[in-house]
Amino acid sequence: MALSLDDSPSEISEINVTPFIDVILVLLIVFMVAAPLSTVDVPVTLPGSTAAAGDRPDAPLWLTLTADGALLLNDAPVLPDAVASALDRLTGSQRDTPVFLRADRTIDYGALMQVLDRLRAAGYLKVALVGLESAP
Repeated sequence: MALSLDDSPSEISEINVTPFIDVILVLLIVFMVAAPLSTVDVPVTLPGSTAAAGDRPDAPLWLTLTADGALLLNDAPVLPDAVASALDRLTGSQRDTPVFLRADRTIDYGALMQVLDRLRAAGYLKVALVGLESAP
């Protein structure tokens, strides 16, 4: 119970939120410290896909990333910087055309992400990752 300092002996009916703010700040600090610890690197072996194969278009666009890092667009070599212009030439700048991306199993994940970034920057957002079917 708090009293006012003036002459009248009435109670102050306001809630003191200072302890509540202190508790929230302590919880915020605890979560900020604990969050990076919960994302430790764990070795993971990803499973194969047992999903049913989707319908294949009549003339698909194949973008292949070979084991040596070379890019092939429909079996024709293409430079990484020229992927966007080559796709525009083949699709007539139809950016909603699906692109089927095949990558060798030994390709570095970073190299695959660079190719996906190039496709995204070029405006080709419908990218299908092609893989082998595995037994369930």
